[in-house]
Amino acid sequence: MEKTLQRLHKLYRFSNSWTGTVIIVLLVIFFVAQAFVIPSGSMKKSLLIGDHLFVKKYSYGIPTPHLPWVEIPVLPDFDGDGHILTGDKPKRGDIVIFRFPPNPMLHYVKRCVAVGGDEVIYREKALYLHPHEGDNYVRENYPAEKIVTIGGKLWVENPYMQKYPNIHYTPKPGNYPSYLLMAQAYLQDKVDMQPMYFEKFGKTGMPFNAFYKKVEEGRFYMMGDNRDNSNDSRFWGSVEYKHIVGKPWFVYFSWDDEYRIRWDRIGESVDALQNKPYAGQ
Repeated sequence: MEKTLQRLHKLYRFSNSWTGTVIIVLLVIFFVAQAFVIPSGSMKKSLLIGDHLFVKKYSYGIPTPHLPWVEIPVLPDFDGDGHILTGDKPKRGDIVIFRFPPNPMLHYVKRCVAVGGDEVIYREKALYLHPHEGDNYVRENYPAEKIVTIGGKLWVENPYMQKYPNIHYTPKPGNYPSYLLMAQAYLQDKVDMQPMYFEKFGKTGMPFNAFYKKVEEGRFYMMGDNRDNSNDSRFWGSVEYKHIVGKPWFVYFSWDDEYRIRWDRIGESVDALQNKPYAGQ
């Protein structure tokens, strides 16, 4: 008993030293939680610019730890999957923090709208999902009024908008990424989806009326809740598991662009925020 107390006392003294404090903070950042600030309005109104939140690092396994700010890995990526321990994978509807595939030093936050094998169609003001589980799965898991037939398959129209009320499209036309801007970006090789023509949507005066993507196996298709103002998988592609970091946890501080504190958001879990409408801008 006396030896145990001595060890605990030494551990306490170590934790109060500068070295001990740094090591403990790094261990928390590496394996438990890391601070993250919402930098853009792509997840508005679920997550807002100026939301400061903690990321739960162990939601999808334990990612290979990186030194904060410089993003230098402190351990080798032994399996090449970006994780020292694999775990659950992102599910449809999850809000996910991940490394931006074109530049892994940057962290992005988006909603996972499709997983490997799923098919998605995007057109102005609408996202359609055909899960890889097939038509029976669609019938059993989605309301009949959301199900449409396209190309001989059952698709779910805007599958997440009913559950998550802050997902929205911009009411006025012409905002990025509008239908024509998507087409222009495709011609510049800046769109990950293929332009296609579906009879369901009618004629547009062009040889296509929608954009299509089948998500690669083992990957995740990410989109912002602010659908018309989000730089996401529609443009730069799906996300590999090696880039997945974690799940946003709760907001510990929030202020708007005029530095007014949003007291009603502080302490709220992200799960709670995404499930209740937000009336602010």
